[in-house]
Amino acid sequence: MDDSQIIDLYWNRSEEAIAQTDQKYGSYCRRISMNILHDPQDAEECVSDAYLGVWNAIPPQRPSIFSAFLGKITRNISLHCWQKRHAAKRGGGETGVLLSELEDCLPAGGTLEETVDARALGGLLSAFLDTLTREQRTVFVRRYWFADSIEEVAARTGMSTSKAASMLFRLRKKLRDYLTKEGISL
Repeated sequence: MDDSQIIDLYWNRSEEAIAQTDQKYGSYCRRISMNILHDPQDAEECVSDAYLGVWNAIPPQRPSIFSAFLGKITRNISLHCWQKRHAAKRGGGETGVLLSELEDCLPAGGTLEETVDARALGGLLSAFLDTLTREQRTVFVRRYWFADSIEEVAARTGMSTSKAASMLFRLRKKLRDYLTKEGISL
């Protein structure tokens, strides 16, 4: 079943929409969640919550890229779950390392003004990704969107682990410089 047919099922409030979503995108969502949480039970719960989130969002939304829409909801729910689990302690696995890698590159949120500016920051991140080569973009997105380990990024791109780590280091510096040039104070 193609994505537009699945979205139509959501619009018609058919429970078959969730079954079709799971059949087509279940492993994709579980991988995103597992890369963040490293716990199969929590990941499964987050995927179920993501399906509920999609159910509640469609309608009124009609996503143009269903897989990205679903991936974003899954990722956000998984990150929220991770943050709740690690609220009292710093670190705690790959996700802690992943988030700490980017903390020097992105401004901290909190105030209403900063929350509103988050949309502008999203646009700047997209523009930054457009400046990268395909390989750089793949490495950056695999690491910071899909939460792949550096070893997984290296394996997917056919490069050594040290080359992937070096590239990520340079890309974070490039992102920091790009955002500073665009007037974002870090």
